[in-house]
Amino acid sequence: MLLVAVDTSGRNGSLALVRAEADVFETLAIEHLEGRMYSAQLIPALQHALDQAHLKTADLDAFAVASGPGSFTGLRVGLSTVKGLAEVTGKPIAAVSVLEAAARVTNVDSRVLVALDAGRKQSFVGDYNLQAKTGKELLLTWEQFFELAKSSNTPAFSPDLALREAAALHKLCVNEVIAPQADTFARIGYEKLIAGDVTSAELLEANYLRASDAELFSLPKLL
Repeated sequence: MLLVAVDTSGRNGSLALVRAEADVFETLAIEHLEGRMYSAQLIPALQHALDQAHLKTADLDAFAVASGPGSFTGLRVGLSTVKGLAEVTGKPIAAVSVLEAAARVTNVDSRVLVALDAGRKQSFVGDYNLQAKTGKELLLTWEQFFELAKSSNTPAFSPDLALREAAALHKLCVNEVIAPQADTFARIGYEKLIAGDVTSAELLEANYLRASDAELFSLPKLL
């Protein structure tokens, strides 16, 4: 299976072209994307990756895309691009959680907590047991995340320095983890695709975990 994976969920992103089958997983190309230039870079990055591998868009079998949580604008760009490509090629899409990808790169195969800085002293938290293939995702304040990690005695990870430093002030060790790249999204996407967990272009949506600023500020004030 030839698979393109796209992650535009954060300040910076990436695109990966991989070949996967059975126990073989080969990254043919990976392109790094600048956060505020996703809309201008995505299609050229895809073309460059295909050119490197001497392939064409028609050769692709499927797509994987980071579906959130993360940047509202970034996610919209990535999802709309993958939607367009899937509609043109007629290929399936695997929507991949950013938190699941972050949990995967911790290399913890039991219960693990991963947290991403969501702004406003809030965090996107993934509570996963990768061995049992279970998990849930939450929007918590930093303090709520710290309390969850302490009370559950579960190893916690975050790629965000500010969150790790705040945890240290609460006498909690939150381990550093590198933000997942598009090849991790491709690996998870491949597993979803062979399991039949696919999404059509029409139904593909972002998982924001919270309302956008525009939605929050448009809500009527309660007297």
